[in-house]
Amino acid sequence: MMTGSVRQDGYPSSGASDASPEERVTEWSGDHLADPATAGPDLDGELGVDPGELTDEDLIREMHSLHRTRLDTLRHASDSALAHHLRRTAELETEYLARHPGREVDPSRLRDE
Repeated sequence: MMTGSVRQDGYPSSGASDASPEERVTEWSGDHLADPATAGPDLDGELGVDPGELTDEDLIREMHSLHRTRLDTLRHASDSALAHHLRRTAELETEYLARHPGREVDPSRLRDE
């Protein structure tokens, strides 16, 4: 069964937006993570272990797990689960970039500008 995303702004859920999905997370109904005071008992407003406390190996493993489940979450998860997934991905990737600001960039992945 497919369900539509319930938007609070009156626009269709399939409409284009200039904002990134991460910036649009709070537009979805049922996003209990937007207000930690209303978080359920299972999440208690937290998304998992603080990324700063993870070893490099654990950080990579956590990111790999999120990226592996990304499409399935985007296509089939509830709005609150998608919001959780987006926030956790942002947390982990931000930590990775903070640890590796001079990461190696593959020249074959660069675009001509």
